[in-house]
Amino acid sequence: MSLYCIGDVQGCDAPLGRLLDKIDFSPSRDTLVVLGDLVNRGPDSAAVLRRLQGYGASARSLLGNHDLHLLGVAHGVRKGGRKDTVAGLLAAPDSAAMLDWLRQQHMALHMQVGGGDLLMVHAGVLPQWTVGDTLALASEVESVLRGPALGDFLHEMYGNTPDHWDDALTGHARLRVIVNALTRLRYCTPEGVMEFESKDGAIPGPEGYLPWFDVPGRKTAAATVAFGHWSTLGWLSRPDLLSTDTGCVWGGCLSAVRFGATLDQRELIQVNCEQAQKPGKGA
Repeated sequence: MSLYCIGDVQGCDAPLGRLLDKIDFSPSRDTLVVLGDLVNRGPDSAAVLRRLQGYGASARSLLGNHDLHLLGVAHGVRKGGRKDTVAGLLAAPDSAAMLDWLRQQHMALHMQVGGGDLLMVHAGVLPQWTVGDTLALASEVESVLRGPALGDFLHEMYGNTPDHWDDALTGHARLRVIVNALTRLRYCTPEGVMEFESKDGAIPGPEGYLPWFDVPGRKTAAATVAFGHWSTLGWLSRPDLLSTDTGCVWGGCLSAVRFGATLDQRELIQVNCEQAQKPGKGA
């Protein structure tokens, strides 16, 4: 039995199929966690969702910004973008079933591997959040995504403010901060003020800001945080961190990490990908 984490697929079903063949994934034996951005910009988002649905409880997925964008477009609160490739999914006869499955997925996941904590998110975690905080806040968003207030939530989900966490936040402002941290975060100040204007993802980032994972005193530092979202950062593996978005949709690789008996035992498995989009701002 093996646990695998896979970086951003973004509708690239053919590379996903090759990667799963390469790792010899078996839904009767293994567990697969896809770290968000399952859909969009690649050529076959519907095939990705159908494939993962077919694995049942053996495949678990996080929701990334592109997945939430799909829900927004499907509910008429967001127009499709120039680079969007989800029209076929939305027109498919099983579209409602795929969207319902997507709503049931996760904003954050936690597993223990060999006594160590593995926290999985799409983008990042604010420095003042513990693992427990992150899971509890993610659960608040998950409850709304799965409930009758989904449409109202999607209408209010977009925006860059508030730009920092406050325990006193309520309502849509509270949910927006949680969503932005978990699905969009790259940089923040040491105090946890988020920055969303920088699009190229260059290190070290804008003046006064740090990559979220390098903020001193980050409360999730004792765990290993696995995430995607940051293709220009690419593969990064260190005891407290695992960056897995290696730019599949841009013609890079699709990456899987197989964990051994402990979180320190990691094997990187990759397949090359056909370029579905030209790299540029927002990559």
